[in-house]
Amino acid sequence: MARLPRLTLPGYPHHVIQRGNNRQPIVADDDDRRLLLDLFLSASREHDVAVHAYVLMDNHFHLLATPEGGRGLAAMMQAVGRSYVRYFNQRTQRTGTLWEGRYRSTLVQADAYLLACMAYLDLNPVRAGLVAAPADYAWSSHRHYAGRTQDRLVTPHPLFWSLGNTPFAREQAYTELVAAGVAKEVEQLLTDATLRGWAVGDAGFLKTLEREAPRRPTPRKPGRPKGI
Repeated sequence: MARLPRLTLPGYPHHVIQRGNNRQPIVADDDDRRLLLDLFLSASREHDVAVHAYVLMDNHFHLLATPEGGRGLAAMMQAVGRSYVRYFNQRTQRTGTLWEGRYRSTLVQADAYLLACMAYLDLNPVRAGLVAAPADYAWSSHRHYAGRTQDRLVTPHPLFWSLGNTPFAREQAYTELVAAGVAKEVEQLLTDATLRGWAVGDAGFLKTLEREAPRRPTPRKPGRPKGI
């Protein structure tokens, strides 16, 4: 079966997952992590992509980003991928592919799932047993939203601004939201939908995407199509 084209539309937040080939590390040290984030900063600005949240793990990364144009997200990912793989292969004296195929992505309904997706990214290092709390991990956007650092890569989504009238109120509300955790079924939904390329949202959102998207946003129901 031919693989589906990516489901990408400008103006919508997209959850992106990129894994290392055979789950191998994609970074060797903090220098690699800093370079990867620098590449995302320059490429996101060049291709008009707002990066709302991210987390860099040893063998994969997640992004939550909104492209301004239809090709913005793909162009950003291609620019970063080419530059980083060339650098990483030269530095580690390796050859061949670094990534496990193409990056995976899909659209996320902002008002229903964006904040949950951000928390899901923040909690990734905690689930992996790397840290006890999201604020203990230096390679995600959590510290920016918690008021610990200023991260030039991060562009807050309007929903974050709605969490409070002052920076302190927003930071506190977001920290409490992450501390409350994400339901297991939502974690699974965000992962599975992104890996399979199906949109995440309620019935009304998915109906809107059916009219706007270049291909279907949800899998077909099992069985023979009506009228056949």
